[in-house]
Amino acid sequence: MKYMLIFGNTTEGSEEWANAPAEVKAQGYAKITDWFAKNGSKIVHTDQLQPPSTATTVRHDNGSTIVTDGPFIEAKETIAGYAVVDVDDLDGALELARTWPASEAVEVRPVVPREG
Repeated sequence: MKYMLIFGNTTEGSEEWANAPAEVKAQGYAKITDWFAKNGSKIVHTDQLQPPSTATTVRHDNGSTIVTDGPFIEAKETIAGYAVVDVDDLDGALELARTWPASEAVEVRPVVPREG
């Protein structure tokens, strides 16, 4: 069964990471690399996202569209990246989320299976 793990941080945590010394970032990325190496057989796809300041949002309103700079979600949390994993069940996805070494929160959602 496929699940998406959505890696989230607070805006403060994201700013702290952006301003962290190179050595701290290298240690953090090493932990992430190890996690992906350990769990690679379960990972279908993954990407890191650019920061929210690079987002563009298209809103639909009464038949018209409005394009604005910035993220859609106006919140103090950001989405840093995601991984789609293929595991036996929710428990398997939760175990991966529990061991994720980098972000403050991991949202776990089942992927809707495709027919045919």
